[in-house]
Amino acid sequence: MAVFAVKYLVIWQLWQPGAFHACLLRFQIQKLCDRVASSTLLDDRRDAVRALKSLSKKYRLEVGIQAMEHLIHVLQTDRSDSEIIGYALDTLYNVISNDLEEEEQDDSEEENLPKQVDDLGSQFTEIFIKQQENVTLLLTLVEEFDFHVRWPGVKLLTSLLKQQGPQVQQIILVSPMGVSRLMDLLADSREVIRNDGVLLLQQLTKSNAAIQKIVAFENAFERLLDIITEEGNSDGGIVVEDCLLLLQNLLKNNNSNQNFFKEGSYIQRMKPWFEVGDDNCGWSAQKVTNLHLMLQLVRVLVSPTNPPGATSSCQKAMFHCGLLQQLCTILMATGVPADILTETINTVSEVIRGCQMNQDYFASVNAPSNPPRPAIVVLLMSMVNERQPFVLRCAVLYCFQCFLYKNQKGQGEIVSTLLPSTIDGNSVSAGQLLCGGLFSTDSLSNWCAAVALAHALQENATLKEQLLRVQLATSIGNPPVSLLQQCTNILSQGSKVQTRVGLLMLLCTWLSNCSIAVTHFLHNPANIPFLTGQIAENLGEEEQLVQGLCALLLGISIYYNDNSLENYRKEKLKQLIEKRIGRENFIEKLGFISKHELYSRAAQKPQPSFSSPDHMMFDHEFTKLVKELEGVISKAIYKSSEEDKKEEEVKKTLEQHDNIVTHYKKVIREQDQELEELKQRINTLTSQNEQLQGTVTQQVSQIQQHKDQYNLLKVQLGKDTQHHNSHSDTFQMNGIQMEEVSKLKEELEEWKKKHELLQGQLREKDSVIEKLKTSQLEMGATEQSSQTSKSGGLELSNELQKELEMLRSQIQLQSAEISKLQTENQRLQIMNTTADPVVGDSGATAANNSELEGRLEQEIKELKSEVKALSEEKESLKQHLDSSSSTVAILQDEKSKLQQEVAESKKEQDDLLVLLADQDQKLSALKIKLKDLGVPVEDEDDIESGDQGDEDEDGDEEEQD
Repeated sequence: MAVFAVKYLVIWQLWQPGAFHACLLRFQIQKLCDRVASSTLLDDRRDAVRALKSLSKKYRLEVGIQAMEHLIHVLQTDRSDSEIIGYALDTLYNVISNDLEEEEQDDSEEENLPKQVDDLGSQFTEIFIKQQENVTLLLTLVEEFDFHVRWPGVKLLTSLLKQQGPQVQQIILVSPMGVSRLMDLLADSREVIRNDGVLLLQQLTKSNAAIQKIVAFENAFERLLDIITEEGNSDGGIVVEDCLLLLQNLLKNNNSNQNFFKEGSYIQRMKPWFEVGDDNCGWSAQKVTNLHLMLQLVRVLVSPTNPPGATSSCQKAMFHCGLLQQLCTILMATGVPADILTETINTVSEVIRGCQMNQDYFASVNAPSNPPRPAIVVLLMSMVNERQPFVLRCAVLYCFQCFLYKNQKGQGEIVSTLLPSTIDGNSVSAGQLLCGGLFSTDSLSNWCAAVALAHALQENATLKEQLLRVQLATSIGNPPVSLLQQCTNILSQGSKVQTRVGLLMLLCTWLSNCSIAVTHFLHNPANIPFLTGQIAENLGEEEQLVQGLCALLLGISIYYNDNSLENYRKEKLKQLIEKRIGRENFIEKLGFISKHELYSRAAQKPQPSFSSPDHMMFDHEFTKLVKELEGVISKAIYKSSEEDKKEEEVKKTLEQHDNIVTHYKKVIREQDQELEELKQRINTLTSQNEQLQGTVTQQVSQIQQHKDQYNLLKVQLGKDTQHHNSHSDTFQMNGIQMEEVSKLKEELEEWKKKHELLQGQLREKDSVIEKLKTSQLEMGATEQSSQTSKSGGLELSNELQKELEMLRSQIQLQSAEISKLQTENQRLQIMNTTADPVVGDSGATAANNSELEGRLEQEIKELKSEVKALSEEKESLKQHLDSSSSTVAILQDEKSKLQQEVAESKKEQDDLLVLLADQDQKLSALKIKLKDLGVPVEDEDDIESGDQGDEDEDGDEEEQD
């Protein structure tokens, strides 16, 4: 069809006055096409394609019809020559693109050409993409690094996407690595190709979620943010604008990409975009455009249409990185252009909407005035000022609505400024501004103030009751009237339609789900006659909206009536409607609201966007209330008194049931909390137990080391004692000189001193071990939970003491040997005294003397050798004693450390016992509660008694040991 339409256009042109010229032109183009198709020389084909390129700008239709197939053939066959490929791509771009024709055509030519010519680009694109291989070939050419090939290829692909976007997107999507190949354009060092690559990706990602995800996961966010930073953020040129538009395509209505953008910490990189100086005058148009797009990009991430979880996480990220603070700085800055200020207010609105943390921060922001005023008060002053631009006032209203959305704390603060006890006469409060706007002469201020006050009461019955206390002074000398009464008085005065609609929306929101407010409203005898009179009259089309809202307010007065006023009980109000209005007429008037065109517009999105102030009639949250109450009010009107009584009984039963369910939910919630606390404590105790077990294991290893050291000392001392005994048995002598005996006495005295010193050291070690044993026994008596882990330490300490006792006994044996040496010494002294007379009688017994001297000299030599060996043995024993002393000192230090660690272990075990006792008490309480609730609980008394018996038996065995 596209080929037929193009041929029809050619035939139509032949009948025009320049038909002969067109024939010559067509012949010339045909000749060039023949040269491209049949010439064997590359230079000839290149010249022919160049000529076609020059003709294609002015004679787009003719070149497109005759040369397109030949140009595609050139792309397929002459890829080795970049110049002819560049000419062919430029020619195809001129034929397909509508941009050149829009720039160059004269107005007279546009009037003469038929409308089909405007669609030439779409028809030629359809011909080109009919063979999908052509698009695949173009993707391959775009990969070429040669500038004369890559750049025209990018422009041609961009033009194809503009003309036939969905079809070309699908071809690229199914092409292997099609999107990935195009992403390489962002990394090109040549700015022209990079910038046109951004434009190409803009067209490629339009309304295609699959391609948007692929582009995002090809690191597009990182590259685009880098380009924006390199170009100077908001001060950059049109390249920044193109990058921001591409980012919007990737993020708008794409939850996956939004989550990827947040998880990649790219929100933090947006903060420098909104850094403004003190002097904000003289912003360029490009900077205003860039900043406007940046604000829109923030709104895309926190849009109310996004999933609540995704929006909440983005809002928190914007607060933590300081982006919200930066936006509030722009909000309170001076010299900011009006459209940027308006968009900033809308952006801040959606960043704080439904996020308590952000709402609290916004409530703390103060304007840089003297004295400082809250930002909310400054914004409300702009909203109720009729000289401010309409779009700015709408933005402030939206900001106030978002501040109060799901923010009971903020609602309470706003209502509290209206209560008598909190009114400050020295400063303007938010409540005073709302009341001033509610009763001003400007209908738009009336409507905005009424809607803002209605949002302060949204889904908050407590504040609805508190607002009934607000009293207003109407004039000097007259008593004050309530805010509710003043609203009804203004309604009855016949003000503008916009004012009455706003007040009726406020009253409907105030009275809904609040029986006390309904009673106060019905207490004024003029209210019900006014409503019935408004509904019953046959007014014009403009008043139908007011009639519908009056019907809704009357229906709310019936549905939420607690029958506390005898004259305005539900049944009497229904009878009044039946007599004065008629049920069918009442339902018809009630349906005027939802059938209104402005109602449908307001129900679409939360942000109030109106083309003019006259269209500002409905609020988004109010449309939800109408949808909720329209059906139930219609049913309530047709119900009889008996049905009302049954319904009330059912309501009471349901309320009782809900109370019971709520009570049990509360109990279960408390039990869950207690169980969670117990689980946490059990985990804590388990970890502490593991730490204690590790400490005990370490102590056991240290005691084992001590045991090994004592065993080594035992072996060494045993060898020394055995060696000394062998020398003592062989030490015999019949006579010795006095000098040798004195030396032996001195050596024995030294041995005695060494022995006493060693015994003193052993006594010190014994006292240390006794203290350690006493502390261990005391810990064993108080720490039953850790008895098993500590019994190993006590046994090892007992074994260590036994080994020290054996060591002491060996030292005692050594002392006995020394005593034997002393007795032998005494015997030698006696022998010496008996030998003196024999020596004196030398003249009588000379032979005996010589024999005795020979024997004595031999024995003295043997004795000297024995004394020398004993001296060496003494030195060896002295060394062993020194090493034993150092070992004992090391053991003493280790024992002191062990004693300290045991003391710490005792303290930790005491804490553990306290925690276990608390846990046991709470578990017992939980068991009692579960028994009261009828849940079977296993009795563990038998198990505990069995465990106690086992513990007693273990205790008896330990005592026997």
